[in-house]
Amino acid sequence: MSEAVVVLKKGEGRTLKSGGAWVFDNEIASITGSYENGDIVLVNDFDGYVMGRGFINDNSKIRIRMMTRKKDQIIDDEFIRMRVKNAWEYRKSVLLEKDLNSCRVIFGEADFLPGLVIDKYADVLVVESLALGIDRFKEKIVSMLKEIMAEDGFNIKGVYERSDAPVRKKEGMFPHKGFIGEEFDTNVEIIENGVHYMVDVVNGQKTGFFLDQKYNRLSIQRLCKGKRVLDCFTHMGTFALNAGIGGAAEVTGLDISAFAVAQATENAKLNGLSETVKFKEANVLDELPKLAAAGEQYDVVILDPPAFTKSREATKNAMKGYREINIKGLKLVKDGGYLATCSCSHFMTQDLFVKIIGQAATAAHKRLRQVEFRTQAPDHPILWAADESYYLKFLVFQVVDEK
Repeated sequence: MSEAVVVLKKGEGRTLKSGGAWVFDNEIASITGSYENGDIVLVNDFDGYVMGRGFINDNSKIRIRMMTRKKDQIIDDEFIRMRVKNAWEYRKSVLLEKDLNSCRVIFGEADFLPGLVIDKYADVLVVESLALGIDRFKEKIVSMLKEIMAEDGFNIKGVYERSDAPVRKKEGMFPHKGFIGEEFDTNVEIIENGVHYMVDVVNGQKTGFFLDQKYNRLSIQRLCKGKRVLDCFTHMGTFALNAGIGGAAEVTGLDISAFAVAQATENAKLNGLSETVKFKEANVLDELPKLAAAGEQYDVVILDPPAFTKSREATKNAMKGYREINIKGLKLVKDGGYLATCSCSHFMTQDLFVKIIGQAATAAHKRLRQVEFRTQAPDHPILWAADESYYLKFLVFQVVDEK
């Protein structure tokens, strides 16, 4: 069967031309030839210039996800193996060897394998497939990755699929969870920054753990020696445990999820920190005013909320949410103490997030002295022009009371 050819409208494809990986449904002028959803198609500009190849899906507004921008490159086994090997070699280059214990090995569009995420937890891989076209290559990619990693002495004992994100429905796919290959114990112990965690790859959020804050958590350690620390939206206790390992005198972690608090408590035991790092099930937005009313003050306050917006349309309400949580957090920081604050939504741009924090500081009558700005760990690379790959913003401030 001959290859279907997609032609863009004149003046469209701006994201693609600037380095992005997506073609949207409203950018297409015509399609010639037959195809099935998930097939590889050739993409041409309006004047016949070849833009590359990607897989098509009529169910999605992201109509085509590009696999290559080269005119003569064919998407075959050799091509897929090259992409997988390049992704692994990149991690070996940008991470310390000890940090290869647990890392993101494939990060979708940023690794030129759109719609696919693979995380490594010790000797286990967890796969998340979010696009129909890449789903066809999923098991082949896993097999190749295991072979490539084994060449460097990293032997994988098992693979679990966590393709249960609701976004799959937009691709005409059903959520799916299950083993790829032989079954294994899905509670996996990992070590990050000297902290031990038990990761539940079946029931944990996303693929089981948030690897993107690896070095941001490490940066917290040096601030916390002898300090009183409040970690909000603690999830598995990651920032709280880094504070504890860093020598904090007292750490409290808050999370609305009973499951998360139970996991965090077990992780504290695992690290011998049960006496200094404790967790409480609470709605953070309700709990912070109560703490302020009780006169509580902390040397370090950490705000790592879930994404307040997952769409451009919801950004305005998200701005209110981020402003509110930062005002409440700032009121609990001692004069001369520190605030670490995050946003994990790519719709909340760096400029917008910084503006909101400034507004929160004004409202809370605080002055901020920026210590550092960070983003996601380098195993979650940011592909310029692919805005969705740049999502995490992490800022640390010293807080000075104006009163």
